[in-house]
Amino acid sequence: MIKSKEEIVKMKEAGHINYLTHEYLKKLIVPGVTTKNLDEEAEKFIRKHGGNPSFLNYEGFPASICVSVNDEIVHGIPGDRILKEGDIVSIDIGVYKDGYHSDAARTYPVGKVSKANERLIHHTEKMLYLGLSEIKNGAPLGNIGAKISSYAKKHKYSVVRELVGHGVGKDLHEDPDVPNYGKYNTGMILKTGMVIAVEPMINAGSRHICFSNDNWTILTKDHKNSAHFEHTVVVTEDGYEILTGE
Repeated sequence: MIKSKEEIVKMKEAGHINYLTHEYLKKLIVPGVTTKNLDEEAEKFIRKHGGNPSFLNYEGFPASICVSVNDEIVHGIPGDRILKEGDIVSIDIGVYKDGYHSDAARTYPVGKVSKANERLIHHTEKMLYLGLSEIKNGAPLGNIGAKISSYAKKHKYSVVRELVGHGVGKDLHEDPDVPNYGKYNTGMILKTGMVIAVEPMINAGSRHICFSNDNWTILTKDHKNSAHFEHTVVVTEDGYEILTGE
C-alpha cells in the first residue's frame, strides 16, 4: 500500500493525462452532444497523450469513461443520449500508463442549470476538498468520511454508502476502502506514500440507490440528482498531494 517515489512519479504522469482529459472534455460538454461522443473523444485524447483508458473492458465495462447524467450516480455507459440544457453530467476518468492507474471525476453543468443543481455541484466539490483536508501521515482514515458526511448533513444532502473511494496503484481499485461517511478517530492510520482516491457521491434527495437495466449504471432510488467529485492523492508527512491535477 506504500508507494515508492518512483511509483508516485509514474502515477503522477497518469494523473496529469487524466487532468488534461477532463480539461479537454469540459469544453465539449454543451447541449446537443451525445455521451458516446464524449467517450470517443476521451479515448482518443488519452491514447494521443500516451495513456490507455483504465475503464475500458474493466470487469466488462464497455466504454472508456463513465458518463452519468442527472439522477445517475456513477458507472453510466456512454451511448446515444443527448445532453440537454440544464442537465448535470458526472464524468469519471481512469488513465493507465507505465503500469499505474489514476482515477478522477467531476460533475459539470450542461449550459445554464438551476440554482439547486449549481448548489449541489458546488457543495459536492467542496466536500471533496474538506475530506482531503483530513489527510496526513498518522491521521485515521475515518476522519475523511466523517468530515464529508457532517458537511453533507449540515447542508441537507445525503451520502451514498454503498460506493466508496479506494486505494490506487498497479490495480485500479486497491485497499483500503475510503468511505464518505464514518466517525472521527476510527479506521486504519494513513501513512506517507499511500495513494488513495477520495470521491464523495452526494445525492440531493435520499441516499438510497438502485441499478438500471444495463446492470452498470447506478441511480438514486428517488430519481433526484446526484453529483460526484474525485481526486487521486498521495499521503505526505503533513498533508497530501493531488496526483490528478496539473
